[in-house]
Amino acid sequence: MSYGFLDIAVTPSVRSVQAKMGADHISQDFKGHRDFDRFTDNEAAFIADRDSFYMATVSETGWPYVQHRGGPRGFLKLVDDRTLAFADYRGNRQYISTGNLAADDRACLFLMDYARRARLKIYVHVETLALDALPALTELVTVPDYRAKLERIFRLRLETFDWNCPQHITPRFTEQEVSKAVRPLRDRLAQLEAENAELRARLANNGDSP
Repeated sequence: MSYGFLDIAVTPSVRSVQAKMGADHISQDFKGHRDFDRFTDNEAAFIADRDSFYMATVSETGWPYVQHRGGPRGFLKLVDDRTLAFADYRGNRQYISTGNLAADDRACLFLMDYARRARLKIYVHVETLALDALPALTELVTVPDYRAKLERIFRLRLETFDWNCPQHITPRFTEQEVSKAVRPLRDRLAQLEAENAELRARLANNGDSP
């Protein structure tokens, strides 16, 4: 049987704080109703549209580490309804997340859509694979035109996921989203400039000053 996100996240210490804050009913209300152990078309579309996410791991000393992962839109691939994968490209070569996952394969992902104020949080078990381990998977996650050195593949087995409410998410927009939003204004401006140039040309041909 799968475990809901809150079944994992809510520990005895969390329940203690919830009780002190008068919020202990929240976990009980959601108990057994958050068993999201398979991605639906809704999550698949959301994941495919992301160009970054945050991944949290924990070291042997118990310290958490959150890493930002970015790449071309859709670089985080949905392999099937319970599996994700992405190419691990060379970065600053600290390998903190990779090292943490070698000791404890559990991770938590936060996928953000700031423009629409949505976030998807996912608990996974992460498997680190060599590039030649599964050629078909390597081909799936490789972005041909992305100039970065591919070092390994991360395959993520879904444990459970959940959606957060939009409260306190400040809307932010990518350069591509802004460009798309102002395109009608640019097109209209270009049209008006062309019409203005045409009118000036007519006035000049008639001998009138603009």
